[in-house]
Amino acid sequence: MKNGGLKSQWPVLRVYNEEHLHRIALPLGGIGTGTVSLGGRGDLRDWEIMNRPAKGFYPPGQGYITPCLGFVLYARPAGSNASSRLLEGPLDFADYEGSNGICVPNHGMPRFRRCSFAAAYPLGQVFLSDPDSPLKVRLEAFNPLIPGDSDNSGLPVAVFRYVLLNESGRRVEASVCGTIPNFIGVDGSTPTGVQWTGEPDYRGGLKGNRNEHRKSGNIHGVFLFSRELHPLSPAWGTIALAVLGCADSAVTWRTGWAEKKWNDSFLDFWDDFSSDGRIEEREHVSAPDPKASLCASIVIGPHSSKAITFLLAWHFPNRKTWTPAPKPEKKPAQQCCGAECPAAGDSGDPDQIGNYYTTLFRDAWDVVEKVAPRLPELERKTVEFVRAFCGSDLPDPVKEAALFNLSTLRTQTCFRTPDGFLFGWEGCHDRAGCCHGSCTHVWNYENAVAHLFGDLSRNARRLEFLHATDERGLMSFRINLPLSRAQEFGKAAADGQMGCIVRAFRDWKLSGDMEFLRQIWPKVRKAVEFCWIPGGWDADRDGVMEGCQHNTMDVEYYGPNGQMTVWYLAALRAAEEMARAVGENDFADRCRSLFEKGSKWTDENLFNGEYYEHIVRPPASADAIAPGLQVGMGASDLAEPEFQLGPACLVDQLVGQYMARAAGLGYLLKPENVRSALRSIMKYNFRKHFFNHFNHMRTFATGDESALLMATYPRGNRPKSPFPYCNEVMTGFEYTAAVGMLYEGMTREGLRCIKAVRDRYDGRKRSPFDEAECGHHYARAMASWTAVMALSGFQYSGIDGAMRFAGRPGKHFWSNGQAWGTCAVSRAGKAMKVSIRVLHGCLKLGSLELAGYGERSWPRPAEVKAGHTLTAVVRAAQQQKQKSA
Repeated sequence: MKNGGLKSQWPVLRVYNEEHLHRIALPLGGIGTGTVSLGGRGDLRDWEIMNRPAKGFYPPGQGYITPCLGFVLYARPAGSNASSRLLEGPLDFADYEGSNGICVPNHGMPRFRRCSFAAAYPLGQVFLSDPDSPLKVRLEAFNPLIPGDSDNSGLPVAVFRYVLLNESGRRVEASVCGTIPNFIGVDGSTPTGVQWTGEPDYRGGLKGNRNEHRKSGNIHGVFLFSRELHPLSPAWGTIALAVLGCADSAVTWRTGWAEKKWNDSFLDFWDDFSSDGRIEEREHVSAPDPKASLCASIVIGPHSSKAITFLLAWHFPNRKTWTPAPKPEKKPAQQCCGAECPAAGDSGDPDQIGNYYTTLFRDAWDVVEKVAPRLPELERKTVEFVRAFCGSDLPDPVKEAALFNLSTLRTQTCFRTPDGFLFGWEGCHDRAGCCHGSCTHVWNYENAVAHLFGDLSRNARRLEFLHATDERGLMSFRINLPLSRAQEFGKAAADGQMGCIVRAFRDWKLSGDMEFLRQIWPKVRKAVEFCWIPGGWDADRDGVMEGCQHNTMDVEYYGPNGQMTVWYLAALRAAEEMARAVGENDFADRCRSLFEKGSKWTDENLFNGEYYEHIVRPPASADAIAPGLQVGMGASDLAEPEFQLGPACLVDQLVGQYMARAAGLGYLLKPENVRSALRSIMKYNFRKHFFNHFNHMRTFATGDESALLMATYPRGNRPKSPFPYCNEVMTGFEYTAAVGMLYEGMTREGLRCIKAVRDRYDGRKRSPFDEAECGHHYARAMASWTAVMALSGFQYSGIDGAMRFAGRPGKHFWSNGQAWGTCAVSRAGKAMKVSIRVLHGCLKLGSLELAGYGERSWPRPAEVKAGHTLTAVVRAAQQQKQKSA
């Protein structure tokens, strides 16, 4: 569809045509608030605002009658008949068939014939047109996303702006009306019965739901609440739908629809709205889910456009822990009289952990009142971020992979507790979180949070070391909640624990926060020393992991292998740097010595001339394994352990090197061996198609799709029972290998891998905003952000203000977790001109390096504030030497 006349001022990274809309679901919501998703045709789907995942869920209807849900348009040109239609594009053929016909929401309503979708997350746009409609429509939908500002990126709100374009020579009277059933109490998780069609019935969870009209200044809205639902239920809360900036006379509403049989309440609404573009209140008494409708009317002059902006807000305070305690005897339920009820913090329920965002607002209407006045500035900053990022000269698949996967932070994969800590599942099943505890061996891979929201990342390190690590140095790789029970899981993951040590160094380096380092260092040291305990990962202290190594493949490895040992080498280097910073040079020297021995041994013994292998060494007995290292998901026969790597060419064999490069720790192994291993991964693991591939586990790539396999055995000798996921494909691992290639100058190969991933998430086959692994919106996929750093050459140290980019002309986006902006590098005679612009925060800059070219430093670090640009000339290193001479 051509979007003539509908061009937006928003940046666009990817446009999807009508053949690629069906699977699109762009999550709209803040960090840790839950989301409603914008579908490819302009529909609202996946209502996941009540503290749990709800894929495919929308407010329930009855039998084959699905609810009216979303927005409709009325348009009457001067001197002509009016037309009304749903503000959505055509249905996909896949939705046509059902036992009672089409069963998606709004199936029987007239809709637009032409539709396309444009995105640059978190900005989503839907373009609608129809030859029978006097107006074209552009829907602009977003939620604020501002790096360095976690609170304003964590607002429980979705913004919907309908821009109505009149290309005719006559004025057009128009109205947009939004409708939401009051489904408070129904989160899509547990049916309360069965409908006469045999389908699950959720409506038993609706108890005393009511709606009321609200007005605050030029904000009109409808407020949805429950009078009878228990106020400590996870599905108890409030919802608000508001329209901004309209005169009183332009707004009409219904707090409930007429109560009629045979869905005539829907017919009554449609007749009312389509007659004049306005709606009138109806008497309603007994409906368990009264429908709230809000309508705004405007007049659009010839050859002009106008916009109507709606806010959808929510407030559900009662999040439950992911590790429930044994239940005490139940007390009688207390009565609740309305929307003003006790918050989660007053419950006394040990499983009630609450939500951070609900501590900032009284209810959903309070969200509207506080966000609406600030919306222009929040939008400006969000668009500024997206425009700066999209304006870099990175290849589009890299931008898309990095930017679109940030949506995971907003989904039910993530939440923030009232103390502000960010927690995450690994991913989400359709109706429940998947794999609790901010799992260290999964979250290890992402670099997005540290570089965009440094406060959240440093707090995650505080959780891991100050709460999850015991006095022995064992870090529970899954954190139980509440935090008083953080160590109850009591199992350590080799890669998870080592990765947290590296990430502690990364977060300290980015921030330069010595107080943070001193706070966590004692437990960081214990976490390193835990490797050396009897029966531990490196009990003989030779710099190589040989012990029982539980890891992200959900099994235990026995014996040295590249994947775990390179993580260990990275942790030793990180610990060395941190130890020196706090003045513990003896410990730093010990870590350095182990690193050098381990690196040398690994290159000499695990590198087979092409890549790094696994030497399987069974333990002498179960008693030889230190407590807390066996999780119970791996081998049943320790004498001949199954689920080992063996001589695999593993996609992930250099994950520790990947993180070391991202953190600025340099090479851990011989550079030539690193490059050879990455070439082998591309040679042996990349598949152009999967027509001939056998996979005994989960399938994330098939048919003519391309991908990197988890493992291959090019030299034979595959174990009879190799590690479980060997035949699978998972995007987080693909990104890790691809980024490794980018760091090693294998740009064509790395980009091919990243493009292969994004081609699979094309809107037709899968949602571009939902890279799954063990669940939707999987955290590991945020490893994609690291490709931005690899291609731009970005490194930053908040310790001394050292900043680095690739030594070539280019346009870059940079972010260090506290500040962000752009960098333009251009040739200036025999030198390079560098312009660093700060768009948010304050940048400390002590030196500027163009890798492989030259460096510029300042006697005293400069401070560049938001809105300012620092321009410097960097001369080639050879010129600098000549000048010094």
